[in-house]
Amino acid sequence: MSSFVDFLKGSYNEFRHKVEWPKWSDLQSSTIVVTVATVILALFTFGVDELFSKAISNILGILINSFN
Repeated sequence: MSSFVDFLKGSYNEFRHKVEWPKWSDLQSSTIVVTVATVILALFTFGVDELFSKAISNILGILINSFN
């Protein structure tokens, strides 16, 4: 059990004294970059999904009409 307590003390010491935490302005700019990238990726994924959906619908429509 003492090794776990030593681990917690060491972790706290490292977080408190050795980690260089980012500045608030750095966090804000990083958040904006991540948000913009996420929106762009979501729009791209939506576009590809719509394109494939319409393509598959058209192919299935052609196949169904050719057998009727």
